[in-house]
Amino acid sequence: MKILIITGQLATPLIHKNLEHYTEHEIYIKTLPIKIASFITPKMITYYLKEKNMITNIKDTKTIPLDQIDIIITPGLMQQDAQLITQSLNIPAYKGPTNAADLIHTLNIVNKITLSTTKPANILIRDEQYKEALEIIHNSNKINEKTQSLLKKESNFQIKNIPLGLDFPMRVLGEIANAVELTDDQLLKKAQYYIESGADMIDIGMHAGENNPDKAYHMIKLIKDNFSIPVSIDTLNPHEIKKALTAECDLVLSVDHGNYEDVKKDIKDHNIPAVILPTNYKHNKIPTTPDDKIKQLNKLDKLCSDITTIADPLLDPINSPSITESIITCYKYREINPLKPLFFGVGNVTELLDTDSNGANAVLSGIAMELGVCILFTPEASLKCKGSIKELKTASNMMYITKLHNSIPKDLGIDLINYKDHYKKEDIDINTNNIPEIEAVADGKFIPDTKGSFKIILKNKKINAILYQQNTKKAVITSTSARAIYEEILRRNLISRMEHAAYLGMELEKAEIALKLDKQYIQDFPIFK
Repeated sequence: MKILIITGQLATPLIHKNLEHYTEHEIYIKTLPIKIASFITPKMITYYLKEKNMITNIKDTKTIPLDQIDIIITPGLMQQDAQLITQSLNIPAYKGPTNAADLIHTLNIVNKITLSTTKPANILIRDEQYKEALEIIHNSNKINEKTQSLLKKESNFQIKNIPLGLDFPMRVLGEIANAVELTDDQLLKKAQYYIESGADMIDIGMHAGENNPDKAYHMIKLIKDNFSIPVSIDTLNPHEIKKALTAECDLVLSVDHGNYEDVKKDIKDHNIPAVILPTNYKHNKIPTTPDDKIKQLNKLDKLCSDITTIADPLLDPINSPSITESIITCYKYREINPLKPLFFGVGNVTELLDTDSNGANAVLSGIAMELGVCILFTPEASLKCKGSIKELKTASNMMYITKLHNSIPKDLGIDLINYKDHYKKEDIDINTNNIPEIEAVADGKFIPDTKGSFKIILKNKKINAILYQQNTKKAVITSTSARAIYEEILRRNLISRMEHAAYLGMELEKAEIALKLDKQYIQDFPIFK
């Protein structure tokens, strides 16, 4: 097909770059004298196409008359209906994607689906984007010939079976904070939860100021004996580090000016990487300015030149003393050391910020991607940060695809939009002007159901509706679906009053929402403030 793409001046270079090797269709482009594509209107398009009837091929100077074009694709953000162009030029016109980087997806399916004159094409290709995103991420995790070639570059390295560096997605390191306080069963359950959440590596958090080398050895061995995931030890205590090394930990977190002489040889002997800090906690020396942190990091890196090191410039919480200065430190360090692996302690910020963690994790991951970070580090110490590992994993994937596409982290097929809507949902509009309006009133009256009552809880990742008859538990109906539970209740004739049925439906739906959002659910109480 001969396809004409209409665009503005700012998007033209990106379109040329993305379609440089595209061959499935014959692509022509028309750049209107408008900077921003979203300002283009159907009237402008028809005017400029009629003014100059010859259209230029995107790859060479070949031109053809407009009437030989099969389809016109407009900017996805154009506000008006593309049907106006069809009516004026007698050529089918449809809306393209809102992001120029997604044009290839649109062109690849133009023969398979009917594009819309009112909806941007990316809405129609979300499924295609999602599948492609998963494929990109899957391939980035493979240890194959391409990966092996990339790992030869100075900017890349490997921890166990995980490739890291500037050419790979940022890896998520989940810290099991205060691990020494957990039983073996609790530790394994926490590790399993982190793995299911998407953690690439697990960190064993020791207690600062204590000396538990045997416990460090036992915990590292326990996780490595039960899971194939890389494990790190989080301590500055040389005794704990050495014991963790004998347990075959895969990363040391951390080495600073106070302990490097004691542990460097052992780390080298075990041939594993270590995270370096600009501090000397042994003598309570903590640099405060960006320049001093960079100076101390560079100095320690030279002292540890015979081991693989990952620099942690220390990300500070907001206003304690300054997240801005700590990001500046990372930026300056990256300028001086363009190929050095970087560590980013995201949990330092999110755990000390009273907001839902998903948006904060996304923004910090975006900053980390621009800085060339290779490891995103977080615990899940507070309820507001529950799910942070899964969020960071999703954000890391988003930022990796963004980097590959040279685009913004929008309309990628994966997202972190959990509490608000991504797209406007269309629905019919019903005119209610000429029918009576009844103001609803809740009177709070309650009449017990003779067939029993239900206590609803969330347990084992399911909704549990426990049937009580005469204060005795008779049965529990379980599912992840509110509908499945109330249909089972109706099928078994376990309810007799309409208001009880209505109440039960309301509570079951609340429980399902809480289950999906991983929020706490307590019957008769709202799940949101």
